[in-house]
Amino acid sequence: MSSFIPAQPQSAITTQSPFTADWLARMSADLPRSQQEKLALAVRHVEPLIHGLTTPAGEPLDSHSAAVLEILQNLNADASTRICALLAVLDQKDQVKHEELKKEFGDQVATMVGGARALYHIGALAAKAHDQAATGTDQKEMKRKMLLAMAVDLRIVLVRLASRLQSLRWFVHSKTVCPYDYAKETMELYTPLANRLGIWQRKWEMEDLAFRFLQPDTYKKIAKQLEEKRAEREAFIAHIVERLIQALSEIGVDAQVNGRPKHIYSIYNKMRNKNLRFDQLYDIRALRVIVKDERSCYSTLALIHAMWTPVANEFDDYISRPKPNGYRSLHTVVADDQGRTFEIQIRTEEMHHYAEFGMAAHWHYKESGAKGGQTKVSEEEQKIAWMRQLLAWDHEESQAQADHPETTPEHIYVLTPQARVIELPYGATPVDFAYYLHTDLGHRCRGAKVDGQMVPLLTKLKTGQTVEIITTKSGGPSRDWLNPQLGFLASPRSRAKVRAWFNAVELQQRISQGQTMVEKELQRIGRTAVNLEQLAQKLGFARADDLYIAVAKDEFSLRQIENSFKAPVATETEPQTKVFDANRSSVTRTGRSGVLVVGVDSLMTQLARCCRPAPPDGISGYITKGRGVSIHRSDCKSYAGLIAAQPERAIEVDWGDTGEALYPIDLLIIASERPNLLRDISEVFARLRVNVVGVNTQSRRSLTQIVFTIEVQHGDQIQRTISALQEIPGVQAQRC
Repeated sequence: MSSFIPAQPQSAITTQSPFTADWLARMSADLPRSQQEKLALAVRHVEPLIHGLTTPAGEPLDSHSAAVLEILQNLNADASTRICALLAVLDQKDQVKHEELKKEFGDQVATMVGGARALYHIGALAAKAHDQAATGTDQKEMKRKMLLAMAVDLRIVLVRLASRLQSLRWFVHSKTVCPYDYAKETMELYTPLANRLGIWQRKWEMEDLAFRFLQPDTYKKIAKQLEEKRAEREAFIAHIVERLIQALSEIGVDAQVNGRPKHIYSIYNKMRNKNLRFDQLYDIRALRVIVKDERSCYSTLALIHAMWTPVANEFDDYISRPKPNGYRSLHTVVADDQGRTFEIQIRTEEMHHYAEFGMAAHWHYKESGAKGGQTKVSEEEQKIAWMRQLLAWDHEESQAQADHPETTPEHIYVLTPQARVIELPYGATPVDFAYYLHTDLGHRCRGAKVDGQMVPLLTKLKTGQTVEIITTKSGGPSRDWLNPQLGFLASPRSRAKVRAWFNAVELQQRISQGQTMVEKELQRIGRTAVNLEQLAQKLGFARADDLYIAVAKDEFSLRQIENSFKAPVATETEPQTKVFDANRSSVTRTGRSGVLVVGVDSLMTQLARCCRPAPPDGISGYITKGRGVSIHRSDCKSYAGLIAAQPERAIEVDWGDTGEALYPIDLLIIASERPNLLRDISEVFARLRVNVVGVNTQSRRSLTQIVFTIEVQHGDQIQRTISALQEIPGVQAQRC
């Protein structure tokens, strides 16, 4: 609805305006005098501008706007919401500008209108896109979050939902073919939003209308099976409600009783999900009874079973046995004299409030899956709770702002040129966006367009913007991107990728430098024809590149290359077990693990002793009680058992800047007992300059098992040490 198509001149002349005096009186009857005048002013402002225009679907725009206001009035929306619904359909460029709205209707209305126009724009953009990657479940949820994030005031979302509902009604009334994508978008995007806002009547209606266009044959089949119209079912419910209220008053139980007939899409959904036939559904008609205390719940249950016939095996006591999410209620199914079944839920006021607004809220429970609604309350959910209060009690703006102050969002939602929604941390830049899409795209990023305009790479993105990355054919990132003061990167994930690129470049430089030094040494001693790979393995390295790196970092003396070609001299002296005392910092002594917990390096962490992780091992975090975050290797069996028992304690971790830190790891050596075994093993540790901090020896029969606790800086040292140990005759080495 970002633009509107002029109607035919003949229809524009003959069509009577829906903005009649009687209509305006009904739309403003529940508003204070001052707000009534503002609504009337908005009507006078809008009416001549939209006369003769239609929506993209072909519906007269004035009729559409009038009907949307009726929906909002039935929801008890405030005056600002109703005025926003009228003014948001006007084209900002040609018809009305923000400053004009601010002057006439105030800053609040002007801001809401701007937000509503932004939502219309995003909707139009998404409708034109054909990105297959944007059709998944995650993308649907992303779009919902983006709509909520873009709405500076959630009443804007309410306006959008009312507009969508009216369009669906018009398709049915005018017998116009509804586009399949339009109905699908309604089902996937808008009905979940209506569910979360608690406007269930409108949500049910949108679901039924969209389902009618998506699967017309199934819709007609279920409607025929109902055998009675919705109006007849509603009359039946009303009769049962009246009868039950009278019976409860006679026994002295103060209760609220309400009911609803199950809508067609809900019937279809339940039949599909639970693989049931239509005759196996007992909650096509349903009632809810709310009483003061638990004792009254069971008294009401006894009365209901006395008035109607209970259906066998259709009773659930969630009061004595609550659901995992804390939901409590009594559920029973009964049948009247004519065999018509209906479900009755009985709960206290406290149980009802928890079911509607707490962690057991209907939408929360349904969308949380196996977790049963046990999730952390997010900023979006806090805003939704505020919105539902606004709908229920119409709080004053000042009070609402005092109770729910604005907070900085944690995430933003931007679009690719194909309308795929991307979630980024707050403050993200186009460079963060590029790295999120693909690492190579981030490396080659040289410019960006936001909403079609060239912007600097350090521009902070906002929700709803469309970002396009301009790349070069080859190249890499800039070191300036790692400077936090310049603000090129806001995501730890992106900084890690840039750092990894420079580490790879530095590694290649060290390999080239080390290779040059080794070749010069071999030329000096006259061994130029030697196989470098075999020489590296002879010196205790897995590959020649590892030898080059050690030489370049001055961790391996070139003199040892010369000595490797000399005959070994036997010695009977047993060297001490602790062969190398590193001057570098040890994780065991300093407690600095270099692990980032969700991008933060200041949180308390400890390396698990069961698996002893070390860079670059894949690692996972487990939140302990009072001892910070325990860091395990991702393949650790102990960690798998802990997470299986308590999955909510898992947390994302990664290696940060480990510097020159040394990490303790355990090596298991199995060897046949023989003289000088310890001497041979110690010589390997001495040659590789490995620090041994612990030894545990066990002997059984002719085999010796030795567990060495050594300190290493990175995983390459582990593999190099194991390879060197396995070259000792009769020795098998592996990491514990």
